[in-house]
Amino acid sequence: MSDEPLQLPHNRNNAVTRGVWRGRDGLIHKVLTHRRTDAPARWASSAEPRFWNYWRREADVYISGLPERLGLGAPKLAELRELPDGDLELVLEDVPGTHGGDLTLEDIAAVAFAAGRAQGAEPQPSEPWLSRGFLADYSTTRPADFSLLEDERAWALPLIARHFPPDLREALVRLHRNRERLLTVMARLPRTVCHLDVWPNNVIRRPDGTVVLLDWAFTGDGAVGEDAGNLVPDSFFDWPLRPGFAEHLPDLATEAYLEGLRAAGWSGDPRTAVLGIRASAVKYDWLMPWCLRAALDDSHRAYGSGEAVDPDVRYEARAAGLAICARWADEAVELADALGL
Repeated sequence: MSDEPLQLPHNRNNAVTRGVWRGRDGLIHKVLTHRRTDAPARWASSAEPRFWNYWRREADVYISGLPERLGLGAPKLAELRELPDGDLELVLEDVPGTHGGDLTLEDIAAVAFAAGRAQGAEPQPSEPWLSRGFLADYSTTRPADFSLLEDERAWALPLIARHFPPDLREALVRLHRNRERLLTVMARLPRTVCHLDVWPNNVIRRPDGTVVLLDWAFTGDGAVGEDAGNLVPDSFFDWPLRPGFAEHLPDLATEAYLEGLRAAGWSGDPRTAVLGIRASAVKYDWLMPWCLRAALDDSHRAYGSGEAVDPDVRYEARAAGLAICARWADEAVELADALGL
């Protein structure tokens, strides 16, 4: 690795990642490891190739050329180094372009289109290291005290009361009560290969408009619509709320994803793709109890850096994202009933 690397923001809790750096060589260095013992249990790595947090999956993705076969952009792999301790170092292109919280509505719609075009193609890859059961395994192992959903004291906190009105509270409680139904619906929908971590921090849009996805560590089996369904709410949770996003992004991303499916010649019922987008909201069932706990504990830190953030700015955005999840969950139940799922 570089003599003087600049460490980049990443999920330091995840046991599969030893670090991510930008080197003096102009490249990105990411070390995958199976030796960390300091990570929380919910982020433990695994040597099982089908497990959602299989430690070397991202290396397998790059070696196999999977992104190119799916028609999705990814950083070019300059080198894969096997380190003396058994870890793996990915040396990747440092992709120029718009990233993270700087992505516009148009940029995020372009990501949804790219995902639809990739997932509407046949046949889909079936490598043995693609993850299985990600949505249920991930979403049900996040730390969440669901008793807080019934805690009047927590909902009455000024920070919560300012951003989560009673109707939104009721909808989020319904989301939790429908969790098993929504997970079952997602498991019954048409399958495809999903990135499974599509959110603005894992997206770069090059100056020529090409969409590039980063961090392929979870990649595997998912429902049609699942990646687009994650992209929308996760465009709110870690950035200040921007004008027009809550009003326009859900429909823009849905239509862009369906357009991508059509462009690939997908012949499935578009209602199942919409259901996949809507029902995927179940992934964030745990986030409302987490917000309630953080408000009780007066703990508000930024993703990746751990720096203190303005709680009202954070909760305004998270309320907007969770409102989308709650609305989508209700719509998913109605649509699943109509489709007999």
